[in-house]
Amino acid sequence: MTNFFTGFAEGWSLAKPYFKSEQKRVAWGLLGIVVALNLIQVGLNVVLTYWSADFFNAIQVYDVKTVLTLLYLPIVQIPGKGPMAGFAELVTVYVLIAVYATYLTQMLQIKWRQWLTIHYVENWLHDRAYYNISLSQTPNAVVDNPDQRISEDLNDFTNNTLSLGTDFITNVVTLLSFVFVLYSISGSITLFGITIPGYMLWVAVLYSLVGTGITHLIGRRLVPLSFNQQKLEANFRFRLVRVRENPEGIALSHGESEEDTELRSSFQFVRDNFWAIMRRTKVLNFFTISFSQIASIFPLVVTLPRYFSKQVGLGGLQQIQLVFGQVQGALSWFVTSYQNLVLLRATVSRLYGFREAMENARAMAAHGPAVSNGTNELILRDLTLTLPDGRKLLDGAALQLKPGEPVIFSGASGAGKSTLFRAIAGIWPFGSGEIKRPVGSLIFLPQKPYFPLGTLKRNLAYPSATENLSNADAANALNIMGLEHLVPLLEESANWGLALSGGEQQRLALARAFLAKPDWLFLDEATSALDKPLAERVWMALRTMLPHTTIIAISHHETSSRHLNLTNRALDQAA
Repeated sequence: MTNFFTGFAEGWSLAKPYFKSEQKRVAWGLLGIVVALNLIQVGLNVVLTYWSADFFNAIQVYDVKTVLTLLYLPIVQIPGKGPMAGFAELVTVYVLIAVYATYLTQMLQIKWRQWLTIHYVENWLHDRAYYNISLSQTPNAVVDNPDQRISEDLNDFTNNTLSLGTDFITNVVTLLSFVFVLYSISGSITLFGITIPGYMLWVAVLYSLVGTGITHLIGRRLVPLSFNQQKLEANFRFRLVRVRENPEGIALSHGESEEDTELRSSFQFVRDNFWAIMRRTKVLNFFTISFSQIASIFPLVVTLPRYFSKQVGLGGLQQIQLVFGQVQGALSWFVTSYQNLVLLRATVSRLYGFREAMENARAMAAHGPAVSNGTNELILRDLTLTLPDGRKLLDGAALQLKPGEPVIFSGASGAGKSTLFRAIAGIWPFGSGEIKRPVGSLIFLPQKPYFPLGTLKRNLAYPSATENLSNADAANALNIMGLEHLVPLLEESANWGLALSGGEQQRLALARAFLAKPDWLFLDEATSALDKPLAERVWMALRTMLPHTTIIAISHHETSSRHLNLTNRALDQAA
């Protein structure tokens, strides 16, 4: 039970920001209307129990006129009782209320989900939290499948929170509304010389408390199992996506058998955990279904002695059954909602952990070397860079580069060349020292460039707006990089990271840099996928078309040094 109280506190911390946001009036307004509509339904249910009593009493005495008028007329005058709403009127109002309660609940859910999605995406991208999460080595900061947490978990959270929340409020009001009705109509019973007034109420309370306790004892293991199921499903889906995104590499390696083995193994975990859920759910269902079925007949069995002794009529018997069902149902909300509560608890745990990981990752952005802008040169002072596990790559490195002084960094594999570029870019949070970057625009091209989904033209303009790039300039950049065959495809949308070869991807990224014309261009093995003649052509184009750009490169191509007249500075010497 403590786990659920902890989950409630975590869930409230996730829900609270929206209801305090700039949309709070809309949020509280819709929530208030939804709750009000659900309360009206409770009131209609109370009226329906009295209608049911009058209806079955009329049947018992063969009063055809009253039976028909209760069915068809909007208002019926019951002798000795006063007016009663007709069934047609009650049902019409009930249907309208129920439909709009659902509609407005869905409206609130999508507004809430949209707000949460925007804020989670912003927090994920802000201060490069997504990048720092991928670097983290601490268990508390490791987050599996953040895409699933944003796309699926936020949807499940808003949907289940609203449905369970409004259902809980409705059941509380139902209990308060029907408890006095049940107390007044159930009469009293004498046991062992003690008279118990309103005994059916106490029977309902005892029945529900026993059911709630047993349900929790049986079902509490479902919380970690459901949490794990979401994780394993996401891991399996991620492996499938990896196959989709790397078809050529798998095909050339003839890795189909290995991938099949890995996918089968991944799904085996999904299946085994699901079997564990099935076994636990089977036991839980044995109890909850039995509990519900017994509850449907239990009040009749308990009340039959009063009926046979003519202390209550058929209508009263029917009303007691309905009212008992409402009270027992409200008291048994925990039993009937247990599996949904388990799913919500697992979702809250995943989202809460994700939020904590993002907060920790954003805090990491404040660590690492001090990076500042404003000089005319690139200056490194006492620069120390480490891996996430603390191993040093650079220790007290110092370097000063002037504009127009192209440099190629060399060094043994693992010496920290790429990490140095990450530190200069300001994204590496592990280390110390000072990095002063020059004024003007800086562009960093990794060995494997990133291509967003969209048109080829968008990929050339990225991260700038496509509208700022003319087709003529785009075609010119492609021609310069030897990609003239792609010019007709400028307006075509595709997954260009898969559609293009490694060499084409690198040249497309260089064409992007050419169009941006940065003051400083940092290239990390930017021509590693090109053959020697093509690499020479690309480097010559860079030197010719970007005469005012200072190029800092990591490369093993001799052509880069020859054509750019680069000064070879080994990274270990710079350190």
